[in-house]
Amino acid sequence: MSKPNLDRRRSFPPATLTPGATDFVFAPVKRKERYLVRPDEVIVTRQGETALIQYKETGVPTTQLTLGPIIITLSDAQIVELYNDTLREHAALAASYKNVAIEVPLGSPQIRHSKPSDQWLPRGSVLRCEIPDDADGQLVVGIDDQELSLDAFGRLLLGHAGWGMRIEFVPLDRLHHRPALEVREPDPE
Repeated sequence: MSKPNLDRRRSFPPATLTPGATDFVFAPVKRKERYLVRPDEVIVTRQGETALIQYKETGVPTTQLTLGPIIITLSDAQIVELYNDTLREHAALAASYKNVAIEVPLGSPQIRHSKPSDQWLPRGSVLRCEIPDDADGQLVVGIDDQELSLDAFGRLLLGHAGWGMRIEFVPLDRLHHRPALEVREPDPE
C-alpha cells in the first residue's frame, strides 16, 4: 500500500470585492487541513503534559498533542516528529477505513438528547426525517417524535462536521426504503 501524500498544501483564492458591489464574493469555504511540517513551519508551546502545535500558516487548526511526562525531555523538533507520526498514522487509518452506514431499525429511537450539551445527537449514521413546517411557516425537521428547528438540526449535524452528507427526497410512506438511484441530469422543467 502506498503512503498518502500528506505534504500537499491547499490554497484558496482570497475574497474579492467587485467594483461597485456592496457584498464580498468568497471562494467556497473549506477548512485548511493539517499537514506534515518541519519545525520551522510551526510554533510549539507546552502546557503541562500537552504540546500545542500551531501552524505559522493562517487558517490551519492548532493541535493539542498530549504526550505525558516525557514532554520535558523532548526538543521542539522531536515533538514535531511525533506530531508528524500521528498525521501519518491517521492517514493510514483513513485509507483503510470502510464506511458502513448504520441505520437504526424502525421503532428504535434514531436520536437521543444529551443533557450536558443540551442538544440532540444521532444514534446511527442514517436519519429518516420528515420536513414539515410549523404554525409560523418555518421549516422544521421531524425525527422520531421530535420536531427540530433548523438551528437544533444544525447542532445535531455538528458532530459530523468535516464529513459529507447525501440527501434523498422520498415520499413519506417510503421513508424507510432506499429509492432506486439514477445518475443523470434531471428532466428539463
